Amino acid sequence: MAKLKCILWDVDGTLADTERDGHRAAFNMAFEEAGLERRWDVSTYGALLAVTGGKERMRFDIDRGGMPDMPYETIAALHARKTIHYQSLIAEGRIPLRSGVRRLLEEAFAQGITLGISTTTTPTALDALIEHSLGREWFERFAVLAAGDIVPAKKPAPDIYLYALEQMGVSPEHTLALEDSSNGWRSAHAAGLKCVVTVNGYTSGHDFTGADLVVSELGESDGKAVEVLQDLHGLSAIHHVELAHLQAILDD
Repeated sequence: MAKLKCILWDVDGTLADTERDGHRAAFNMAFEEAGLERRWDVSTYGALLAVTGGKERMRFDIDRGGMPDMPYETIAALHARKTIHYQSLIAEGRIPLRSGVRRLLEEAFAQGITLGISTTTTPTALDALIEHSLGREWFERFAVLAAGDIVPAKKPAPDIYLYALEQMGVSPEHTLALEDSSNGWRSAHAAGLKCVVTVNGYTSGHDFTGADLVVSELGESDGKAVEVLQDLHGLSAIHHVELAHLQAILDD
């Protein structure tokens, strides 16, 4: 029996549904500001999410002819402006936490479970989300904020998870990951972690074969029951995802 000692959280699409009305909108603001004609509509951005990392998405779009060619320094500058716009959107309260996120975070913290972040989003974007959507006290409550270019290879490579585990001094068998995408699930799996996936509008069609539990959201005790899309552990009927479910996954 492996006791649940740590939960590692992805950010974009997992903590908050940030992609469509957050990152995508901020990219378009940066493009317009720079005088570019390119705009990423909802479906285009959904396809680009197969590429992990904002600068990498721009490079991919350039390579396929969606945007004019530009040097890396220009891409980086555009991405920096995009991050500023994204922070403004968060500060305006336009990107709330997903259902059940605060509940599960607070329950885990109260029980002494180590909490960490493992994401490819930039540190500044992560800081803005924590400050405006969770609260400044969570900067101290997370044991590690592993984000951005802190490792060379992004998801689906396991590097960001391996880094977080090393920084916290915990082992994979005592840790569970929370993700929303195929790249995220594959990254956690490659790091030896069991994983719960909470899908969103962009990721509901991804292949999660092998993921321990796939649900529509974490849910609330007083809300509607979550939709269970995949369950490899024979858990009893789930109304909302609880710490007991996460422990049962590690036990199996």
